[in-house]
Amino acid sequence: MDKSRLEIDPELVNVLRPLSDQPLQRFAEELIVLELYRRRQISSGKAAELLGMERLAFIQYAARQGIHFLDMSADEFADEVAFAARVLNPA
Repeated sequence: MDKSRLEIDPELVNVLRPLSDQPLQRFAEELIVLELYRRRQISSGKAAELLGMERLAFIQYAARQGIHFLDMSADEFADEVAFAARVLNPA
């Protein structure tokens, strides 16, 4: 796999460095992958693959970072439950 180098402004490096005990490159990769996943640009499976994690471990990690696997409003969830009830118990 080809690797590219990304230059990060020293001021941003100073902001990022105290946020994690990981090497800066790994931390930046995690932030990028999490943001792509949050924006729904990549799947949880692809995100897990990019970070070298199992899919369930990634989903749990993302949830701890405030990015939930199921991202629905209460109304959307109620609609889904009602739909499932209609499908499973037709009148």
